[in-house]
Amino acid sequence: MLTILGFAMIATFLVLIMTKKMSPIAALVLIPALFCVAVGQGAQLGDYVIEGVGNLAPTAAMLMFAIVYFGVMIDVGLFDPIVRGILKFCRADPMRIVVGTAVLAAIVSLDGDGSTTFMITVSAMYPLYKRLKMSLVVMTGVAATANGVMNTLPWGGPTARAATALKLDASEIFVPMIPALAMGLLAVFVLAYVLGLRERKRLGMLTLDEALAREPEQETVSTGAGSTRGGSTGTGSTATGATGGEDRLRKDASASGGGTGTGADADPADEADDEEFQGLDPNRSTLRPKLYWFNAGLTAALLTAMIMELMPIPVLFLLGAALALTVNFPHMPDQRARIAAHADNVLNVSGMVFAAAVFTGVLTGTGMVENMADWVVGAVPDAMGPHMAIVTGLLSLPLTYFMSNDGFYFGVLPVLAEAGAAHGVSPLEIARASLAGQALHMSSPLVPAVYVLVGMAKVEFGDHTRFTVKWAILTSLVVLAAGVLFGIM
Repeated sequence: MLTILGFAMIATFLVLIMTKKMSPIAALVLIPALFCVAVGQGAQLGDYVIEGVGNLAPTAAMLMFAIVYFGVMIDVGLFDPIVRGILKFCRADPMRIVVGTAVLAAIVSLDGDGSTTFMITVSAMYPLYKRLKMSLVVMTGVAATANGVMNTLPWGGPTARAATALKLDASEIFVPMIPALAMGLLAVFVLAYVLGLRERKRLGMLTLDEALAREPEQETVSTGAGSTRGGSTGTGSTATGATGGEDRLRKDASASGGGTGTGADADPADEADDEEFQGLDPNRSTLRPKLYWFNAGLTAALLTAMIMELMPIPVLFLLGAALALTVNFPHMPDQRARIAAHADNVLNVSGMVFAAAVFTGVLTGTGMVENMADWVVGAVPDAMGPHMAIVTGLLSLPLTYFMSNDGFYFGVLPVLAEAGAAHGVSPLEIARASLAGQALHMSSPLVPAVYVLVGMAKVEFGDHTRFTVKWAILTSLVVLAAGVLFGIM
């Protein structure tokens, strides 16, 4: 009976969030609470939740302060020279432009927010693609795949969800995965190079002056998801549930660079200036150019300390965010303004983590997950048991594409981990393998940020999907194969 109720609870949760009948936070709380009562253990619900909250508090703290930290780094201009350097490197060579798109998307993905990554990347690169009449689905496909690989950062979401669901430390999952993820990112850069060569062959090469001399397009880059031309998906106009990156950049003097479009009245001579090819507003009030090297050094030290595991990741980001705010914005009103600018994103993510305490607490405390794992173990052939990590990695591709990360990591992963444990496969290996499908996940129709991407690029969602899925699957398989090769899983 617990097996049936467990699968019913997961199915109900998935259906409600996939059909958008309930928000993930509400579903994570209410559905398990109802099923806890249904199995006759309603009196223990409070104990399950309190225990879950205690286990998940470090993960929530890490996400909260990582979002604030990288949000502040974007505000103060840490990434501005990188954007300008990439655009200067690209010039009018299609191959360089596609590779630059991948590099820029990967770097900005350090923010951990897909919406922000896509807005900065598209607003920076869109004018060049339009001027050279390059394929815009190449831009969206490369950006989405690069962001998918980088989305596995501990503060990006999937790693935190895996750690939350299996009650593991995020750094223990992520740090050993770095070589495999590096191979995945390398695969994205190779893909960008090949696609760029194909675009170069199709279009030829121009100097920047020749590119600027082309007839300007009669449109500008929008900073919202509602610019989808032709109503490509019906849902792209709202980007429901996006993680607040849009509002943050709009507030900060349109930092996503909406003004970089190629309007009909633009003067080609003026557009030759570097400022016309920047994806971030060079005049926003939050810039701190005199503190650039301090912020760069602080970020490098923070990432190094994380990789070397000098302190727990939540502590590192807590200290980093406090120091970044204090040094860059010494006046209290400015600090409050920066925190408020990122509050929506922080609340959405941390709220999801604490709501997950109810789901995972009930699933574990009632014994549902153990009973479901027993059923899965019985269904897996004995020959496949010792390879449950690989099975998990392969399953992560379709499952994270056709369901949300919340559904996969909180509903399916605990069952796979229990099944793996029965065959001697550690939960850490299962958790690492579960990250393999993220390159594909970021082009899922269930990811709100993808509508920001196709909307700003004015690409039909169907065209983006047909182009991107095959390359994203290949990238995910590279990550999985590298993980097996390096003995990570």
